[in-house]
Amino acid sequence: MKDLYEAIGIFLKYSDEHFPSWCKHDEFHICVEPEKISTEDIKKLEELSFIPDDSGEGFYSFRFGSC
Repeated sequence: MKDLYEAIGIFLKYSDEHFPSWCKHDEFHICVEPEKISTEDIKKLEELSFIPDDSGEGFYSFRFGSC
């Protein structure tokens, strides 16, 4: 759970606290554009299991996705 809070803290640095998030199947999605996030923070997010999606609109994680 600590990793999820750390990832959300990173997302908050680049967006207000009202960014959309949702679960779809076993994926947890966060809608913060990867292009706005520093390379260092993207690497950290990947270590925390959040991967930029193909659309360029946000990130997803299989680790935190079960609803």
